[in-house]
Amino acid sequence: MATTTAAQRREQARFEYDAFLRSCPTNQLLDRISDKWVSLVVAALAAGPLRYSDLARKIAGVSPKMLTQTLRSLERDGILTRTVTPSVPVRVDYELTPLGSSLAHLLTAVKAWAETHFDEVHTARERYDTETDAPSAP
Repeated sequence: MATTTAAQRREQARFEYDAFLRSCPTNQLLDRISDKWVSLVVAALAAGPLRYSDLARKIAGVSPKMLTQTLRSLERDGILTRTVTPSVPVRVDYELTPLGSSLAHLLTAVKAWAETHFDEVHTARERYDTETDAPSAP
């Protein structure tokens, strides 16, 4: 029986990814990029680099803790870069990487879809709730 190297095993696994399997690493990646804050941060940065305070103002409702966690996870995943410019005060800019830009195309399309079709979804929810006597969900 022939042995395989780690590189060969990784190459083979690359063709065996199945996000429907909980144990698949792509499942974890989908979980990450489907997060509301991730989607909004990536969409906000699609227009160009922003400082932390600009992101916090643009993304209503995100807590400082959640914004920081989201930015760190996206930096770790290679979706964005964090650039520190020594000045008084220190300037920190966030910018999408090429990998992040490719994701931004998808997430800005989802954001645009939600903004375009929310009225239809809201009407469908009201109709469903009326027909089933179900309590309204947020």
